[in-house]
Amino acid sequence: MKDPFRIFLLGFMGSGKSFWGKRWAEKHQLTFYDLDQIIQEIEGTSINEIFSVKGEEYFRTVESRALKTFAFQDNFILACGGGTPCFYDNMDWMNAHGITVYLNTTPETIVERLASDSAHRPLIKQMDKKDIIDYTKESMARRVTYYLRSALIIPEEKQNDTSLSILNI
Repeated sequence: MKDPFRIFLLGFMGSGKSFWGKRWAEKHQLTFYDLDQIIQEIEGTSINEIFSVKGEEYFRTVESRALKTFAFQDNFILACGGGTPCFYDNMDWMNAHGITVYLNTTPETIVERLASDSAHRPLIKQMDKKDIIDYTKESMARRVTYYLRSALIIPEEKQNDTSLSILNI
């Protein structure tokens, strides 16, 4: 590896950030991190519990602080939460400190994935499939302006083991 890499994976929940992040990190000999797991370690509780007890605003503050600790690390892939780039100056910060990669996954694929895993996702855990569809489409429409500011955009059909080869890692 020539230069240190800091790769921030972005996309809506269920877009494949953790799945591809782990695979790409292993392939390119980078360390993989999941921002939600880091937050759970910091707080000593689950993301669901943080949202329930302390609220989304508190969570977003902790999330932004945890994200910015990566200014002092190199050679990693960080799977960010779906809302991470949409709060505070997080998107600008990530673009200034590394390479942002947006996994542009279709709403249909996301809904399929989320419907089977909604209990672990605080923003949709009480929703039925129709509500998940509506929430996903509405939220993605709001968030896409942030996601599209990424340095690299990988459409769903191009997400594979060689997707990061353009970065010359």
